Amino acid sequence: MAAPADARGVEGTESRSPSILELIHLGKRRFFPPYGEGLYRRVAILTGLGPGVEVLDVECGNGMALEYLAREHGVQGTGVAADSQLVSRVREHFREAGLAGDLTLQEASPADLPFRDETFDVAMGEVGLAASARPEEAIRELVRVLRPGGRVVLIQLVWKAAVDELRKGILIDHLGAVPLMTVELRRVLLTAGVQDLHIEDWTEGGPASRSGRLMPFPDFAEIFTLREKLGILRKARRRRGWRGVRAAFRREMEVHRFLTEERVMGLSLLMGVKSGSPPYGEAPAGEGGFSGSP
Repeated sequence: MAAPADARGVEGTESRSPSILELIHLGKRRFFPPYGEGLYRRVAILTGLGPGVEVLDVECGNGMALEYLAREHGVQGTGVAADSQLVSRVREHFREAGLAGDLTLQEASPADLPFRDETFDVAMGEVGLAASARPEEAIRELVRVLRPGGRVVLIQLVWKAAVDELRKGILIDHLGAVPLMTVELRRVLLTAGVQDLHIEDWTEGGPASRSGRLMPFPDFAEIFTLREKLGILRKARRRRGWRGVRAAFRREMEVHRFLTEERVMGLSLLMGVKSGSPPYGEAPAGEGGFSGSP
């Protein structure tokens, strides 16, 4: 897995301990992240997805989102991830599931996508988008490969409170993802030529949720069984050594408490339109359309 960017968005050195995102990707079981199915159902409504729409999913993880969109909405999907082993595993799953004709996988950096300009109707940037690239570069690449009138979607961890630089760096290294402030993401999108921005807070399950549960990031301790954890740890040991694995788990309890009790981090859905005529239909107006939310 590529080295994560540090708190200032500058690529750092290889971490000695695996991030939580890396540990999750090492697992065999495929699952949605918190609020995943509801979140991607919302994305489908907002972007007007349907048969034949070409969707790019950058840092696609285990491919659950792409599989859901292909099965439920008939899209043609392309996933990108920087981790070669993850790409191979997800590609094999798509073949076994009979989805190879609808879904493809590419190994690439989010900052250097191997596609021509104006290729896709919808381009999504997932939580790991800035794990191996500067956020600004990764977002510009999403917009570059999007057709005029296409929709760009960001599903990103965001800072919701001030955090000192030292603790911010520890959180980024532990999670394996680089949050920004929502206002920063908004600025980057506007600078890249995206308009009609729509923003939703999914920290507690989305605008319609009444759960009140703060869970912007997958909890490794809760989502895997003991047997699954042991298998993941064996894989992590081969990559990082036992010292790195032990260091990751020593930090987990403190980081979990910090994220849930002090509520410094959230999850945001941001979407906008690349200037130009729509390449496919119109997104629903009103409740599901582009509202120009600040």
